[in-house]
Amino acid sequence: MTIDGDEPRKKIAHEIGQDLSLLSVNELNERIALLTEEIQRLRTAEAKKRASKDAADRFFKS
Repeated sequence: MTIDGDEPRKKIAHEIGQDLSLLSVNELNERIALLTEEIQRLRTAEAKKRASKDAADRFFKS
């Protein structure tokens, strides 16, 4: 038996292209925050890979 609010929250997941009509405004905002964080994570990974590639290019051009 659980008391209201003591249940673990369902992990937010988003599937690209899924139907959004059944989501509340709060749920939409949570999805936007989740995707914004993921975009930042991807941009950080891209910058690190680009820096490694650029360093290797400079090394092999010398």
